[in-house]
Amino acid sequence: MGVLLIFLTSQIGFSSIAKAQTPVAPTTSTKSICSTQLGTAIDAVINRSLFSRVRWGILVQPLSTGPTLYSRDAQKYFTPASNIKLLTTAAALQQLGANFRIRTSIYQDGNGVLRVVGRGDPSLSDTQLQTLAQQLKQKGITQIQRLIADDSYIQGDIVNPTWQWEDVQSDYGAPVSSFILNQNIFSLKLVPQAVGKPLQIVWTDINEARQWRTINQSVTVAQNQPSYVNVTRELSGTVLRIQGQLTTNSEPSLIDLPVVDPNYYFLRRFRNALAAEKIALRQTLVVNGGINQDEIAFVESPPLAELLAETNLDSNNLYAEALLRALAMKKLRVKNQTSADVGLEVVKASLTQLGVDPTNYILVDGSGLSRRNLVTPEAFVQTLRGIARTPTAFIYRASLPVAGKSGTLKSRFQDTSAEGIVQAKTGTLTGVVSLSGYMNVPKYEPLVFSIIVNQSEQPATVIRQAIDEIVVLLTQLQRC
Repeated sequence: MGVLLIFLTSQIGFSSIAKAQTPVAPTTSTKSICSTQLGTAIDAVINRSLFSRVRWGILVQPLSTGPTLYSRDAQKYFTPASNIKLLTTAAALQQLGANFRIRTSIYQDGNGVLRVVGRGDPSLSDTQLQTLAQQLKQKGITQIQRLIADDSYIQGDIVNPTWQWEDVQSDYGAPVSSFILNQNIFSLKLVPQAVGKPLQIVWTDINEARQWRTINQSVTVAQNQPSYVNVTRELSGTVLRIQGQLTTNSEPSLIDLPVVDPNYYFLRRFRNALAAEKIALRQTLVVNGGINQDEIAFVESPPLAELLAETNLDSNNLYAEALLRALAMKKLRVKNQTSADVGLEVVKASLTQLGVDPTNYILVDGSGLSRRNLVTPEAFVQTLRGIARTPTAFIYRASLPVAGKSGTLKSRFQDTSAEGIVQAKTGTLTGVVSLSGYMNVPKYEPLVFSIIVNQSEQPATVIRQAIDEIVVLLTQLQRC
C-alpha cells in the first residue's frame, strides 16, 4: 500500500506551498535609476551564474499607458503557482459583485425531515453551525427524524485530479465540495512523553479519531536530539502512520489534516451543534439534488470583498477553489460538466472582457496548485491593468498583500523603498516563485509588473531575494 506525505516539520519542506512566504534579507539601497538604465540593472540580477539554469519571465509597464519598461519572455508560458488567484479573484469580483454572499440553507420537508443545502461557503465554521441549530430551536424544533445533506450545488471531483498527491494530503490541498466546514481540515496534537515513549496523540475532535486507524511509530527523545514529525496517510484514506520524534518537555506539535469526506464531516459536526441545543437527531443522509420548499434557517458568508481578501492576502487555496465553483452559477452547465470546468469558462469570458488575450493562458484550477496551469507574464499584467479600469478596482487592490505590512508579503521588503508602496500576489511551488502586482513609484508613475521564475534548482529564498531586488529597483525609478 502506498503512503503519502501529509505533514513535515521545518526540517523538511513541503514541495508545494501556497501559504506565508519565508522572510528574506531586505535590500536597503536608496539609489535612483533612470528608465533607460533599468534593463541593464535587471539583467545584472537575473544573469548571475547561480541563475544560469533558471527561466525568468518578466514584464513591467506603466499602469495607465506608455512604453514597456522591461520585458523578458513575457509572452511565453510559465507555471505561475498562486499568481493564478489574481485571475480567479478578478473574475469573481467582475461576475459576482463585491456584496455577493454564499448562503447555506435548511429547508423543512415535513414529517420531521429537514434538508440542509450547502453551496460551497469556504468561511463556514462550527460557529455558524451553532447559529443554525439555535434558529431551529427558535422554530420549536426539538427532534429531527432525518437530516438530509444535499450536496448537488457543486458537481465534480472534490480535489483537482491534476494536483500532486502530497498536496492533496496536506491542509493546503483540502477538498472542495458543496459542504465546506472549518476549511475542511481537522487537527490533532502530538505530545512528547517520557524519553523512549511514543508521542501521545490528542484529537481535537474524538469523532474524527473514530474515522482512522492510527499506527504510531513515533518516539520521545532526549533534549539534545533533533525534532521532526512525519504523518503519512495510506492511499485507502483510512490509515494514519505517525513517525518521527520530539524532545521531552518540548511544545506539542499541532497537525492539520484534510478531511476525507466533507459531507459526513459536516453532518458529524452539525450533530454536535444540534445536541448542544438539545435537538435530537435520529438519521442522516447525503443526497444529490431534490426539491427545496420552506427555508426555516440560513447563514451567509461574509461579502465577496472579504472572501477576496482571505484568498489573496493569505493565499488560501480552498477559498480560491470555492470562488471558482461559485462562478459556475453564472452559467448553465451541460450534462457531465463539472462546476470547476464551468467556473473556468466564466473566468475566461471575464478575463476577455477585461482585455486579456485568451491565448496567454491555460487554466486547470482556481488556486494555482496544479502544475498544468500555464500563464504568460503578459496575462497577469493585462489582468491587473484591466481591472484597474473598473469601478471595483479599489476592492481588488485592497485584497492584495502590501509589501512589509500584510499577508504573504508581511515579512518581505521591510526597511526598503518598496515597503508600503507595493501590492502584489505571491506564488510558490517547488522550482517556482512568482510575484505580480502594482506599485506606486514615488518619483515616477504607478507601475504594474509580473515576475515569474520556473525550473529553478535554487532554494525559494534565494529566488525571492533576487525578485525583491528587482522590485526595489523599480521603486527607485525616476524621470531623467
